[in-house]
Amino acid sequence: MSVGLLAVVDDILTAAVKASAKTAGVVIDDAAVTPQYVQGVTPARELPIVGKIAIGSLVNKFVIIIPIALLLTAFAPWVLPWLLIIGGSYLCFEGAEKVMEWFGAHHGPGQDEPRDERKLVFGAIRTDLILSTEIMLIALASLDADFGIWMTAGALAVIALGMTLLVYGAVALLVKIDDIGLGMAQSSASGVRRTGERIVASMPTVFRIISIIGTVAMLWVGGHLVIANLAETLWAGPYDLLSAAEHAIEFLGPVVVWIVDSALSALFGLILGLIIAGIVFAVMRVVKRKTPAGTTH
Repeated sequence: MSVGLLAVVDDILTAAVKASAKTAGVVIDDAAVTPQYVQGVTPARELPIVGKIAIGSLVNKFVIIIPIALLLTAFAPWVLPWLLIIGGSYLCFEGAEKVMEWFGAHHGPGQDEPRDERKLVFGAIRTDLILSTEIMLIALASLDADFGIWMTAGALAVIALGMTLLVYGAVALLVKIDDIGLGMAQSSASGVRRTGERIVASMPTVFRIISIIGTVAMLWVGGHLVIANLAETLWAGPYDLLSAAEHAIEFLGPVVVWIVDSALSALFGLILGLIIAGIVFAVMRVVKRKTPAGTTH
């Protein structure tokens, strides 16, 4: 009995490791996006906020994503592409908002107000839901079709827990590395002290770079989600163009093909995000104009 159980556990862990390898790109994106949500908060609240987001990520995966993915895979697999199109479109919108902020446009509600912790955590968990959905669906698609529902659920649970620990462990280290640098800067050893000072001095630039990477990641992942799932539902045009571009440069090697694929997906995501943002902000302006008139007595 115990030998059989160990064999099942071994099969689950092996399948989880293989499937996890295919989600590496989205996991990196997730780790790059999350630090944006703790910028501007007091240092004492950074780790508690990361902890809350990590707990929310586990809830996303175990309470929402895994049960729904298993149910839809069994009974309504046609719904999954539509959900991914919606999620990808939201990521494109959020990424486009960030790009607009770089150019001084602040149309979103409350963007000029002090950062509210509850809103930060909710926004991060909402974005995590979309990124985690793609991670888990990629993993699900990588598992053998005849694996069985309980083995599949076990493998997805292992992936969910492992990816959450990996992503938010890395984020926690990243947001506290300036404190590590401050501690090193107070060392009596001159070499350690200089290294600490360099770490502290470099952190603003590091976070600016992370913010840019996170924004590009939103656009890239969101654009790729929409392109791939549109091809499965309504319109294969963008996917066909992307495939044609990849075939045209495949002689340059897989790295160049991946870079071009990512850049074109991000460009598509930016254009789609700007269109959605334009519609959302136009509706918001109309609502704001009508609200005062409707509330006057």
